[in-house]
Amino acid sequence: MIKYFYKSLRSERVQELDSYKPGSWVYAEAPSQEEIETLVQKFNLTPGHLEDALDEDEMPRLEKEGDQSYIFVRFAYRDEDGDISTAPVLFIFGNEIVITVSLVRLPSLDAFMTGKIQFATTQRAKLILLIMQQIVEQYDGFITRTSKQIKLIRSRLRGHEISNQDFIDFVMIEDELNEFLSSLMPTNATLRRLLLGRYMPLFAEDQDIVEDLLLNNEQSIEACNSNMQSIIHIREAYTSISSNNLNRTIKILTIITVLIMLPSMIYGMYGMNVGLPFQEAAWAFWGIIALSLMVNFVVVWVARRKRIF
Repeated sequence: MIKYFYKSLRSERVQELDSYKPGSWVYAEAPSQEEIETLVQKFNLTPGHLEDALDEDEMPRLEKEGDQSYIFVRFAYRDEDGDISTAPVLFIFGNEIVITVSLVRLPSLDAFMTGKIQFATTQRAKLILLIMQQIVEQYDGFITRTSKQIKLIRSRLRGHEISNQDFIDFVMIEDELNEFLSSLMPTNATLRRLLLGRYMPLFAEDQDIVEDLLLNNEQSIEACNSNMQSIIHIREAYTSISSNNLNRTIKILTIITVLIMLPSMIYGMYGMNVGLPFQEAAWAFWGIIALSLMVNFVVVWVARRKRIF
C-alpha cells in the first residue's frame, strides 16, 4: 500500500493525494513487489534497500547512495495477539523526496493525521525527526509499563505471593527488553551520524531535536538495563527466600521425626515378650508416658537452644 500525504506550513489538515507531487510524504506500508518496482522507477531508488526494509530482522543503520540517504530504525508496536514486538522502518531522504517504508502501520501515523503533531511534509528533514521522536516516545511508553509491572511483582515478593506465572512474565519481559536494547543501541549510533550533517541538512532546530532524541534514547537504554537488573535481583531474592524456607521446613520435619521416633522406640521395647524392669508395677504405663514426654521436652529444648527452628 502506497499513500501520498501533503501538508504545507499554512495548511491546517493533512491532504491525502491520488498521486505524488513535490513536497509530499510518500508512505509505503507492506508494499508488494510491484509497488516496490514502482517506487524504484519513479524516484530512482536503490531496490536492495527497499527489500531490506521488509526484512523483519533488519537492524538500524545509515546508508547514502548518491544524493539519497537511507535511514533504518526499528519501532515498537503491539501486534494482533497483544504481544510487544519491533519492526524496521526505512526513511528515504532526497533532494525533493521523503519516503517511509515499513512492514506494518507506523504507530505514530494517527498522531500526524489527526493534527496532534504540528508538521509540514515540505520540511522533509524535520518530518523524519518528528517521526523518530514519536518512535522514541513509543519505546518510553512500553518501558514505563514494564517498569510498573516489575514493581507490582516486587511488591508481592514481600508477602511471598510470587507465583510461577510471575516468573513466566519475567521471561516475556526480558525478551521484550532485550529486543528493545538491540533496537535502541544501534539507533544511537545512527543519530550520532545524523548530527554530522552528511546524510541530510539540519538546521539549528533540527539539531536540537536530534540531540533530544539521543538523550531520550540513552535514558531508554538505561531504563531497560535497570529493569533487567531489577528482574535479576528479584529472582535472586526469591531463590534465597525459597532456599531458606526449604531449609527451615526440612529442620522442622526432622525434629518432628525425632519426636515421633524416640517415644516409638520406648514403646517398642516395652512391647517385647521378654522380662522388662517395672513391667509388673501399676504405674509402669504412666511412667512410660512421662518418660516419653520428658525425652521430647529435652529434644525441643535443645533444638530451641541451637536455634534449629
